[in-house]
Amino acid sequence: MVDVTETLDVKGEVCPYPDVKSKRKVKKMNSGEILKIIVDYPLSAERIPETMKKLGHEVLSYEKTGDSEWEIIIKIK
Repeated sequence: MVDVTETLDVKGEVCPYPDVKSKRKVKKMNSGEILKIIVDYPLSAERIPETMKKLGHEVLSYEKTGDSEWEIIIKIK
């Protein structure tokens, strides 16, 4: 288990808001910090990990935690 530095809860929000908020959040974080993103919009749950990889961050985990809820753990580059 990793120590999460920050948590971004974007449940209840639809595209593009979870994606945009995730990108803004990682820009404010330092290298090596860990971000947990909680999302319940399926399209964002697919897109956020792909976007984070393209930005050079490491996706540590991607887990469905409920009927329509995912947790995405990102290590900032």
